[in-house]
Amino acid sequence: MSSYSPIGPVVGVVGAGQLARMTQQPAIALGVELRVLANTADESAARVIVDTRIGDYRDLGDLRAFAKGCDAITFDHEHVPTEHISALVADGFSVHPGAEALVHAQDKAVMRERLTAIGAPCPAWARVSGVEDVTSFAEAHGWPVVLKAIRGGYDGRGVWVCRSVADAEAAFAAGVPLMAEAFVPFERELAVLVARSPHGQGVSYPVVETVQQDGICVEVLAPAPGLDPEEAAQAQRIALQVADELGVTGLLAVEMFDTGHGLVVNELAMRPHNSGHWTIEGARTSQFEQHLRAVLDLPLGSPAMTAPVVVMANLLGGDDPDLFKRYEHVMAHDPGVKVHFYGKQVRPGRKIGHVTALGDDLDAVRARARHAAVYLTTGEYT
Repeated sequence: MSSYSPIGPVVGVVGAGQLARMTQQPAIALGVELRVLANTADESAARVIVDTRIGDYRDLGDLRAFAKGCDAITFDHEHVPTEHISALVADGFSVHPGAEALVHAQDKAVMRERLTAIGAPCPAWARVSGVEDVTSFAEAHGWPVVLKAIRGGYDGRGVWVCRSVADAEAAFAAGVPLMAEAFVPFERELAVLVARSPHGQGVSYPVVETVQQDGICVEVLAPAPGLDPEEAAQAQRIALQVADELGVTGLLAVEMFDTGHGLVVNELAMRPHNSGHWTIEGARTSQFEQHLRAVLDLPLGSPAMTAPVVVMANLLGGDDPDLFKRYEHVMAHDPGVKVHFYGKQVRPGRKIGHVTALGDDLDAVRARARHAAVYLTTGEYT
């Protein structure tokens, strides 16, 4: 160990992906010392954060050693074992969100049980242990049936839309515990990002529309275009209620289905979220700064937008790994577009960065973001 001595509060982030990486810049401005627990030294955040510790988030000893000297502990992902989080809290560490809250983002069945109990709008659902249970569920609610891995699924992984018994058999062949949900016909997908501090202050960002492709978010439109103001307010109320009822501290992303005749809660995430990357340039307080404020119990910042329209487009890896040779064109073509790279090796379909465009007209802003994203990843014009 060096003689390094922090001069501000230390926030430890378990995980060293792009979310931890993007938290570094607002941490600098806030005077916060960021520490990350990485599996390897070449992970996204480990490449840019000085105080990087190497360890296994599944090992309680590694977590305890990492937590020493931290004023608050938070997470880049939801995979830390629930019992380890409880142990850290029992040791006296300030952990946000705590195990009682985070389990609702780790275990989809626990989430559904609690959301149903507090009256949040949910699809019909049930725990299932075999194909016979799925068949019974389908008799009550119809095919298709959506089967989800209770733990571990993300970006479309661990989700099976089953239209027959054969499809259900294929899902169970994965060998993981599953739950069933009724298929929800929806017009589009929405997301609401809220923050809640330990003393109970809460704020909500504008409701956004997320555009999905093969289960991966490829585009975020802020605010959600054409959304009725009453429905937007209802979505924000639902998200703030969930944060309060579950005792969330930090950020909470609530993904919803807009069915055209009401909202249905789909998923929860208790950390900065892909649907909130637009806030770096598009909001007075980015989601990353807001998360730091919340976990340190500081007054929360304004979630107001900095422009009437903001569009974020994800950069997904293609066949050519050399994005930087096309960077100059994007910068020259549209100096107002902001590009964020995550310091990750390029692989087909992998999220390796995002671009953000701001303006007054949705179609124009969307076209700018798409042009930059497509050209960076493929070298083609849109």
